[in-house]
Order: sequence, then C-alpha cells, then structure tokens
Amino acid sequence: MRQKGFTLLEVLVAILVLSIGLLGLAGLMASSLRNNHSAYYRSQATWLAYDVIDRMRTNLPNAASYAVALGGAPAGGGLAGADVADWKGMIANALPEGDGSVEFIGGDGDVAVVIQWNDARGTEGETTQQLRVVSRP
Repeated sequence: MRQKGFTLLEVLVAILVLSIGLLGLAGLMASSLRNNHSAYYRSQATWLAYDVIDRMRTNLPNAASYAVALGGAPAGGGLAGADVADWKGMIANALPEGDGSVEFIGGDGDVAVVIQWNDARGTEGETTQQLRVVSRP
C-alpha cells in the first residue's frame, strides 16, 4: 500500500524527460533554419558573381568598363554601365545590405568579383560575409 502515487511520479518524470527532448529538438530546428538561410544567401551571392562575369563575356571589348568598387557607382556608360547598375540593383534586392565590386587583377585579364552582405541571422559569428570569385571573362 505504500506505492500509491508512485505511477503518477513515473508519469511526471517521463513528461519531464520528453519535454527536455522536445526543447532540444526545437533548438536544433532553429539552428537548421539559420544555417539554411545563410546557405541561401551564399547561393544567391555565387549566382550574382557569375552573372556579372557572364555579362562581361558578352561585352568583352568593353570588359574594363565593368570595374566598380564596393559602395561605388558604375563609372562607364553604355551597355557596361547599364549592366553594372542592374547587377548592383539585383545584389541590393537579393541580399541584406548587399553590395558588389569588380576589379581587374594582374595583367592577364583575370577579374575578381566580390559580393558582400550582412548575415546577422547566420551562425558563423560574423555579420558581414564576403564571397570572392576570380575568373577570366
């Protein structure tokens, strides 16, 4: 007769263990969503970097006109200036606080494209992320 209420105690302990497990699962889901969102931003940045390189390839005689700094406006006019302005607008729309630069490096025609954005929701500890792609148009 001394075991009255013991089953109730077992049920309470089981509920406690289950709730701790569910809280852990909820934390794992939140972390997964943050990582997924960061991966989405990196994918968008990669696509945007290759977009401007492809635009340069289609306008190769004027490729030097695509050079632009982070925070800078397109220097040239014509198709290259319009492409850079459109590209910078796409970066600003796709990435939070997004910006991009195109710089010619070396004398062999290689170009470095840098895409920068704010990834404060990410889990890597850095709020400003950069993607750098080096290619030859």
